[in-house]
Amino acid sequence: MKFRLPGLLTKEILAMALDSIRAHKLRSALTVLGIVIGVLTATTVAAMLTGLRGSLVKIVEEYGVNNIYAFHLSSGIQVGERDQSERARKVLTPEDGEAIKEQASAVEEVALISPNIGYYGGPFDDTIIHNGKTYRRGNSQGVTPNYAAISNVRLKEGRFISEQDDQNRRNVIVLGVNAAQALFPDQPDRVAGTEVKMGGYVWEVIGVLEKRKNTFFGENEEDNAVLVPFRTGLQVAPARRFLRYVIQAKPERRDEALDQVEEILRTRRGVSFSQPNDFDLKTADAFVGQFDSIFGMVGLIAIAISSVGLMVGGIGVMNIMLVSVTERTQEIGVRKAIGARRRDIVSQFLYEAMTLTLFGGVLGVVLSFAVSQIIMFFVPTLPASIPPWAVASGLVVSVGVGLTFGVWPALKAARLDPIESLRYE
Repeated sequence: MKFRLPGLLTKEILAMALDSIRAHKLRSALTVLGIVIGVLTATTVAAMLTGLRGSLVKIVEEYGVNNIYAFHLSSGIQVGERDQSERARKVLTPEDGEAIKEQASAVEEVALISPNIGYYGGPFDDTIIHNGKTYRRGNSQGVTPNYAAISNVRLKEGRFISEQDDQNRRNVIVLGVNAAQALFPDQPDRVAGTEVKMGGYVWEVIGVLEKRKNTFFGENEEDNAVLVPFRTGLQVAPARRFLRYVIQAKPERRDEALDQVEEILRTRRGVSFSQPNDFDLKTADAFVGQFDSIFGMVGLIAIAISSVGLMVGGIGVMNIMLVSVTERTQEIGVRKAIGARRRDIVSQFLYEAMTLTLFGGVLGVVLSFAVSQIIMFFVPTLPASIPPWAVASGLVVSVGVGLTFGVWPALKAARLDPIESLRYE
C-alpha cells in the first residue's frame, strides 16, 4: 500500500498515532498533564463565572427589569474612596421625585427610600429588642408604600406598609426573614402583630418579607431588611436626609424614561450642558455590566494561569515528539523508501501530537465537570454551569497546542535522509 493513497492515509496515520500513545501510556499521560491542568482551570473558572452571572441576572431581574435606580452618590461596586467633589453633592429630595413622576411621560411610578436611617454614629439606634433578644444587623430603611409593587416584594406573613401608615407616621415595621428568625426563634411564622422596641420607640411588626433568591454569598440584602414608613423614618431620624429613588418605567419605555429622568434631574439640580451628572442613574443592565467587568478580569487571570499549563504541556509534547523522531528514525526511513512524501511524514507526526493533546483536552473537560459538581456540593450557593463554548474552546485550544508544538518535530522527521535513516542504529 502506498502512503499516497489519500483515502487510506488519514485512517492509517490516526491508527499509528493511537498505537504510539498506547505503547507509551505513562509517558503520554505525563506529557499531557499540563494540557489537562490548563483546560481544567479555564473550563472550571468559565463554569463558575457563567453560573454566577446567571444567578446575578436572576436576582437583579427579580427586583424588576424595568426599574431605574437614582441616588446622589455613585452606586454599585465601588473601588477606593469617593473623592471630595462626590461627597459634596447635594442629596436628592422628595420634590425631585414628584417632578419626575409628573413630568416624565415614560415613568409609571416613583418609590422613595430613605436608606440606612440607623446609620453608625447617628441619633437613631436601629437595634431591635424583643424579650431579651436583640438584632443589630438591620438594614433599616424608610420606604413609601408603592415600594412593594415596584420592587416585586413578596410577604411571608402579614401585610406591607399602607398609605395610611405613611401619612399618619405610624410606628409599624416590616422585617426581613433573618431579623424575624433572630427575634422570634420559637415562633418565626407568627410574628405579625407582635411589638418590639427600636430606637426608644415601640413598633408593631405588621409583616415579614419572603426570602429572595440567594446570592452566591448565601444571603440577600433584603433578608436583613427593617422597613418602616417613609415619613416615619424622616420623623425618627430627621438628620438622615439621604434619599434614593426606585423609578418604574412604563412597559417597553425604560430607555426613554432614563433619558427623561436624567434631563429632569439635571435641570432641577442646575447642571450645565458641559458638566457631567452630579447624580447616579442605574438600570438592571448597568448593574450586570459592572459585574461583567469584574468577571472579565477574573476570566483573564484564569486564562493567564491556564496558558502557563498549556505552554508547559506544549513544550512537553514537543519534547516527547522529538524523542519519538529519534526512536523511530529507521521507521521513517522505511516509509520514505516505499513512497511516503515529506508531507505524509509531517502529517503523521502532527496527527500524533494533536491526538495526544486532544486526549489531554478531553480529560481536562471531564475533570472540570467533576470539579464543578464537587464545588457545588460543598458550596450550594455557588452555582456552576459549564457553557458549551467553554468545552469547545478547551478542545480546540488543546488541539491547537498539539498542532503548534508538533510542527518542529514533524519537520525534523520529514527532513531526515532516507538512506541515513535506514542505516541508523
